[in-house]
Amino acid sequence: MPKFGLVGTALVLLGAAIWGAFFMYGTKSNALQDDTPGPNLVIEVAGEHSGTIVIDLLPNVAPEHVKRIIELAKSGAYDGVVFHRVIDEFMAQTGDVQYGKRGADTSRAGMGGSDKPDLKAEFSNIPFKLGTVGMARSAHPDSANSQFFIMFGPAKSLNGKYTVVGRVTDGLETLYNIKLGDKAANGAVIDPDYMQRVTVTNE
Repeated sequence: MPKFGLVGTALVLLGAAIWGAFFMYGTKSNALQDDTPGPNLVIEVAGEHSGTIVIDLLPNVAPEHVKRIIELAKSGAYDGVVFHRVIDEFMAQTGDVQYGKRGADTSRAGMGGSDKPDLKAEFSNIPFKLGTVGMARSAHPDSANSQFFIMFGPAKSLNGKYTVVGRVTDGLETLYNIKLGDKAANGAVIDPDYMQRVTVTNE
């Protein structure tokens, strides 16, 4: 079953004409969320800008989704995957290990997943705000697989509808510098930045 990005072509929740009605965008700030003991996902970003983003994963909140992210990271599956959809003041999406590899044809990035089965939703009451990391999915709640997105600001309409897997604890400047896409094209990015290397620490 093909995967669609959070704001991918076939996503039923969003459309270019209804951004204002559905989302409350935040402004860029330095307010990070509290850290926990880990594990941490360390993303080395490359492209037009480079830097590192550290994500505090939350296995107590979404154990199966976090397990999947760790498994894919340790196998190297996330290395070289592009940030295919990036919308200013909303989110940066990546993680399509099937169609999102840099150097390959990424025209279908956002529609793929991994060779592993889809995951059952693990929704929580953690709000989507600056630095929150959620799993992308299609219209079906139990369709998350490998893709995830990192929030630039709050989006209350996502609360309780997408699985939260972590939050950024370091690297906001890197996050803010990820190459933006065209809002009119649902954030699709031409020659996107990418995750050069993804590792797991503090397990």
